[in-house]
Amino acid sequence: MAQRGVQLDQGNLSCSICLDFLKDPVTIPCGHSYCMDCIKDFWDGENQRRLHSCPQCRKEFLRRPVLEKNIMLAALVEDLKKAGLQAAPADHCYAGPEDVACDVCTGRKMKAVRSCLTCPASYCEDHLQPHYDVPGLQRHKLVNPSKNLQENICSKHDKLLEIFCRTDQQCICYLCTMDEHKGHETVPAAAERAEKQKKLQESRQQIHQRIQDREKDVKLLQQEVEAINHSADKTVEDSEEIFTKLIRLLQKRSSEVKQQIRSQQETEVSRVKDVQEKLEQEITELKRKDAELEQLSHTEDHTQFLLNYPSLPAPREATHSSSINIRPLRHFEDVTAAVSELRDKLQDVLRDTWRNIKLKITEVDVLLSGPEPEPKTRREFLRYYQELSLDPNTAHLKLLLCKKNRKTRSVRQQQSYPDHPDRFSIHKQVLSVQSLTGRCYWEVEWSAGGVDIAVSYKNISIEEEFGFNDKSWSLYCDTNSYTFYHNRVQTPVSGPVSSRIGVYLDHRAGILCFYSVSKTMTLLHRVQTRFTQPLHAGVRLYSLLFSSGGDSAEFIKLK
Repeated sequence: MAQRGVQLDQGNLSCSICLDFLKDPVTIPCGHSYCMDCIKDFWDGENQRRLHSCPQCRKEFLRRPVLEKNIMLAALVEDLKKAGLQAAPADHCYAGPEDVACDVCTGRKMKAVRSCLTCPASYCEDHLQPHYDVPGLQRHKLVNPSKNLQENICSKHDKLLEIFCRTDQQCICYLCTMDEHKGHETVPAAAERAEKQKKLQESRQQIHQRIQDREKDVKLLQQEVEAINHSADKTVEDSEEIFTKLIRLLQKRSSEVKQQIRSQQETEVSRVKDVQEKLEQEITELKRKDAELEQLSHTEDHTQFLLNYPSLPAPREATHSSSINIRPLRHFEDVTAAVSELRDKLQDVLRDTWRNIKLKITEVDVLLSGPEPEPKTRREFLRYYQELSLDPNTAHLKLLLCKKNRKTRSVRQQQSYPDHPDRFSIHKQVLSVQSLTGRCYWEVEWSAGGVDIAVSYKNISIEEEFGFNDKSWSLYCDTNSYTFYHNRVQTPVSGPVSSRIGVYLDHRAGILCFYSVSKTMTLLHRVQTRFTQPLHAGVRLYSLLFSSGGDSAEFIKLK
């Protein structure tokens, strides 16, 4: 029973970290006891945390507890050691292939628990004891077990590398300061470590802050994903309901048209059959009368003929005029034409509104990072090349389109374009067929008097001039200078005059740039705004007074 009590005391006086007798035992606020060095190393190793915890119960402390040696526990441990009750080391206390072995042990070596930078050597628990007991050894620098102690020794002088040369950014011994590092800026390694440790802590704080910021960003992005999914699902559901109602409405109208056609068909057929029946009755009566007259005409007795003739009733007046004709009617073909007209109008509405719907869909954008850099070289611009053609429905009547509608020329004679509500009526302007969203680049070659190179919303008034409203942006080019116009504001633009102008548009970022294109590209003017609708490229030509026209502008087809 006594031996069992001694064994129990021995177990209670062991450190749960190193699994050996307590050495310089300390008791932390939760009541558990550890070797002073073990608990220090444990807390030093709690990376990425500002709280410190107990290895056994995991209780956390807001501030790192101040450690004081537990005198009573230390005395009990010493008594047990003196009594010779120290247990033989367990297998896990011996050094394995991955462990640092004690340099003093003979035979089977124990695991080193500390390494001394001053000696330099690594020691197990027993052989380390003199570093705690001998005053001269107590000043040695002890660290966690290390296999690289030789790296702390100067290979030339066989001295401890305890000085740092800031000039060469390397650790040296004190003898190195007298020869190859003489005159260099040197400081104690500990001082350099303290300075770099401070910077390291600052870096860690920055990293921790970035981690927190990124974690917040991740959380926000997760919320954004959920919001996008919810919004998309709700929009799909609402859209399907709207389209279903629209389809039902069309089906209802189709059924009503069908019912009305059938009703009108029945009415007209009944009316025609009624007239047909009366006509047939009249034909029957006329045939009967004709038979009586034919019989009378064959009477040979003149007296009888004359006596019977007045008694024959006169034919009744025809119920319908003999002018009744089956006119070349179209019957219900006009209804087909009306329905076809409705179809065409619906197609136009659907086409126009579909563009708006697609734009609204593409406008849904979560900005995950900053905008992409703008292109710098012509090769980079060509990545966003947009092939354009001019819309004949918008061309002024004194503009002639050619080269598959990529080029326009100013002419005196009006062109025979069909009437269209989008046609410019005052200024010699024309818009592109293609609408522009996203990133686009195109080039315009111009000649003669002058030209406006523009972008505009489709709903610009047909009487308005590019650049003189809030729906268009225009660069005026002539042989001497450039001028930018928007919303009636005039901005002089400097730069090399060129007959070729490059236009770069980033619709989503609200960027519009004009470039003078020759052997190099020179930025003439840059606009930063917010575009609310798809844009169309446009040109306006100016004819010189008394000239025969000849101004032209062409969307260049680039490779």
